[in-house]
Amino acid sequence: MTQAQTISTYQPLLHSIAYNLVKCKADAEDIVQETFLRWLTIDHQKIANTKAYLIKAVTNNCLSHLEALKRKKEECIESISSSEFVQKLKEVNFNHLDLEVDLKYAFKVMQEKLQPLERAVFLLKEVFDFDYEALQKTLDKKKDHCRQLLSRARKKLEEGTSKVHDLPSPSHLLDSFKKACTMENASDLVAQLKDDIAEAIRKKF
Repeated sequence: MTQAQTISTYQPLLHSIAYNLVKCKADAEDIVQETFLRWLTIDHQKIANTKAYLIKAVTNNCLSHLEALKRKKEECIESISSSEFVQKLKEVNFNHLDLEVDLKYAFKVMQEKLQPLERAVFLLKEVFDFDYEALQKTLDKKKDHCRQLLSRARKKLEEGTSKVHDLPSPSHLLDSFKKACTMENASDLVAQLKDDIAEAIRKKF
């Protein structure tokens, strides 16, 4: 086949593979185009099976693309300061898929870096404006201790050096957080935070 015939023959297959991997039509088209452009620059006599070569090439390009997106998201989340982190949580539009994904990742950051009690103080004080008196009553911790916990949580979030591992998304806490934001009622969130703290204590014994 000529180069034009090869492109015409395999383009639909490669686009289907790319789209199934990256789940974005525009990105899939760009990856397939890049794959063909690279293919055009090499010595075709060295390729024993053109179809197999193109499938492998487009698959590798998709995986590289996904890995680059993952690194970019991690760098974005881990580079923000605690104040920016809080602002991002407050401004989330839960009807937008990309921001929903960002929010899940943000909660994974907190799950990775903060202990349950630190997480509770941080969310209630920084996002929902609980004062220290309310924190003391809600969490049964002295105000000075809550101040220390908040300072520690901010410092951990500002470090931004550790890589977030592939932890399961804390969906129970995330659902309560979204409900608290949209209904302006943090009772379910407080209950979930307390449950997480109690569970952490039980695991120590």
